[in-house]
Amino acid sequence: MDGDSSDSTLEIANQYHDERIRIYSEIDKGIYDAMNKGIRVAKGEWLYFLGSDDKFINNAVLEKIANFLKSNSYDVVYGNITSTRFNGVYGGKFDVHRILNQNICHQAIFFNKKVFQKIGVFNLKFKIHADWDHNLKWFLSNKVNKSYIDLVIAEYADGGFSSNYDEVFRKEKLLVYLKNVKNQIPMKTRLQFLINEFRQMRIRENRMLFLKYVVATPQIILGV
Repeated sequence: MDGDSSDSTLEIANQYHDERIRIYSEIDKGIYDAMNKGIRVAKGEWLYFLGSDDKFINNAVLEKIANFLKSNSYDVVYGNITSTRFNGVYGGKFDVHRILNQNICHQAIFFNKKVFQKIGVFNLKFKIHADWDHNLKWFLSNKVNKSYIDLVIAEYADGGFSSNYDEVFRKEKLLVYLKNVKNQIPMKTRLQFLINEFRQMRIRENRMLFLKYVVATPQIILGV
């Protein structure tokens, strides 16, 4: 998926004469819009997203992942990445607490296409961390069978788009989390999350919106 590049991207891509490779080039609304387009046109059973400056860790990693997928029945499999941003390997196994404060790099994740039918595609409201929003939804869903594999998948290029800060997502992250975690953590813990988030808000308008949402959807956020 190419966003109507004006450099030599298409020229290079077209040098690979392989019927399995399909190239789409058109103006899009950003990285996650391009990824959503890729989801819609993909014909394969498994999907993986690799940015233009990222690369697989070696030539054997896809074979290792393919063998793992053949031997197990999962909807999502995630591993590790390496990057100068993290001073080496980043990843490890996540749980319902860690996913709130740390994201799983999309370069480490393999999705069965049916996950997007269950959870939905990337929310374009979040320009930078739509992947984190989506990760919260599938990771916390009891409809998605997921597994961690202790394997470095790719080298993530620091300084890319996803290295930036998403203010919109920051404001809504806890609400997204609480809507999806439901009964996986005690109500007392969920309430403490809400109180801490409210205390950290400095803008009165944000506090009012936050309270309005909590009051309007207590059964979703608190799991009652």
